[in-house]
Amino acid sequence: MEYGEARDFISRYFEIRPKLKEYIEKTRKLAEQQGYVETLFGRRRPTPDIHSPNFQVREAAYRAAINMPLQGTAADIMKMAMIEVDKRLPASAKMLLQIHDSLIIEVPEKEAERVGEMVKDIMENVYTKLSVKLKADISIGKNWGEL
Repeated sequence: MEYGEARDFISRYFEIRPKLKEYIEKTRKLAEQQGYVETLFGRRRPTPDIHSPNFQVREAAYRAAINMPLQGTAADIMKMAMIEVDKRLPASAKMLLQIHDSLIIEVPEKEAERVGEMVKDIMENVYTKLSVKLKADISIGKNWGEL
């Protein structure tokens, strides 16, 4: 794709999604003015490079600032879910690994369905003040290849 085509594509994309464009512009300005961005829960990421005279450094800082409130909030919610899951897991189960928005839990086969439903419920309801409902899926397998 050539530069002109890419520019037109991006322009059309934001015409279709004006709220996204508004979010990006608002977040850029906030990062410039405050010197940081934050998650829904108040965890902050400083943005000093937004004032860099180097274009590449400055644009990278803008991309990080735009991404952090969303991805950081998702990470915060995931940590909340992991804490709650850990409290409620039966002694026979072990939380082995977290990969982005997924948890790998080792549990005896006969308890897998029940524990899976419990984890799903926790992940969907650990934070209910969002304007959208969180959705989680469960997969059960004897190994990672079956998930």
